[in-house]
Amino acid sequence: MHIHILGICGTFMGGLAALAREAGHRVTGCDSGVYPPMSDQLRALGIELIEGYGAEQLALKPDMFVVGNVVSRARLADGTAKFPLMEAILDAGAPYTSGPQWLAEHVLAGRHVLAVAGTHGKTTTTSMLAWILECAGLAPGFLVGGVPMNFGISARLGAQATGQERPLFVIEADEYDTAFFDKRSKFVHYRPRTAVLNNLEFDHADIFDDLGQIERQFHHLVRTVPPSGRVVVNGLEESLARVLHQGCWSGVASFGAAVSDFAARGEPHDFEVLRRGEPVARVQWQLSGVHNQLNALAAIAAAAHVGVAPALAAQALTRFENVRRRMELRGTVAGISVYDDFAHHPTALRTTLDGLRRRVGSGARILAVFEPRSNTMKLGTMKSQLPWALEQADLAFCHTAGLDWDAAEALAPMGERARTAADIATLVAQLTAVARPGDHIVCMSNGSFGGIHARLLDALQKI
Repeated sequence: MHIHILGICGTFMGGLAALAREAGHRVTGCDSGVYPPMSDQLRALGIELIEGYGAEQLALKPDMFVVGNVVSRARLADGTAKFPLMEAILDAGAPYTSGPQWLAEHVLAGRHVLAVAGTHGKTTTTSMLAWILECAGLAPGFLVGGVPMNFGISARLGAQATGQERPLFVIEADEYDTAFFDKRSKFVHYRPRTAVLNNLEFDHADIFDDLGQIERQFHHLVRTVPPSGRVVVNGLEESLARVLHQGCWSGVASFGAAVSDFAARGEPHDFEVLRRGEPVARVQWQLSGVHNQLNALAAIAAAAHVGVAPALAAQALTRFENVRRRMELRGTVAGISVYDDFAHHPTALRTTLDGLRRRVGSGARILAVFEPRSNTMKLGTMKSQLPWALEQADLAFCHTAGLDWDAAEALAPMGERARTAADIATLVAQLTAVARPGDHIVCMSNGSFGGIHARLLDALQKI
């Protein structure tokens, strides 16, 4: 089968492309404004990338056009279509489907799917779970919205079916909508036998009006878990308790709270794993932050559903190398460390900075650099939470390009600790003017952030 993927450089669609190529399909695709790591991964696989969404791509005549949720029926200011290829597909009556639907039909069918859902930590927890299963010799397939450093790729098919056993597939399960023609959350297509509900709070203000609407989507996921399946749920989250209260027809394993099936005792970098109050394993690793401790418990609990003992899972986590762009150290110049992190939601900003503060102590300075780039943050829905999110930062720097709200006003409660800049060059100048040996500079964005990491390291070399 030849598939042509619209929006191929998104983390999900790029992973789908890799799986399709591995399965023997011919894969081509198009996108605009591409950036690593996904573009690098696709080129390494020999997948042809076309810049833009020109209607002339209809001439490729693939067996199926697979449409990413970046594609819409939007019009530009001059009245022309923003995605002319999609208009041509519709006019021609050419076959098309969504990424999640294609994945469900061609990859996930017949597998034991372990799906990791949640507002935060999906990528990291999915990577942890895949690595645990790998170390247990189960050779799982996986699709992650990032690049786990233990694997070096974001997706693979994994072991094939043998006899009556279902091969395992671990997938990051996103609540964002599927496509312009399918407004259900992506994860309802995956039909997991093991569903992890990591956490849940308001996000995606561009498509959800309130938390209740997202809770409803999470309950749609719960409805798809079979009676022999298991829902692994964060016992600290009232929102998830409300989701399960709407109905649950499978087994439930809780984690996080002191009375949960799986709990932790100790610091996030060195803790015992308790199963129903009894110590069964110990995790000692390089990751920091309570959020990663909870991610680990979720992964251990999910792995237990497919027969992996917590002690073996904990042993695997000691060798877990995290995911690219999750507190990834990009370089150190003159004693100043520069990190790249994917955090963009206020809670993610706060947990990232809290984790770093626990690691470096109160004596070191943390300089937080962020851009409100997600649709929710661009709308300004959570701007009032930014001072709270940045509490652990000694200084905060906000990239304001493309915002319709006043970032300086939102950050005013931070006083002189907060600064704003409309372009990357100004941000770099602000940072180099105040940075000193021993500082930790964390650049947080769910995009490429204009290559600020390399530009900042280069500028620090010159001072």
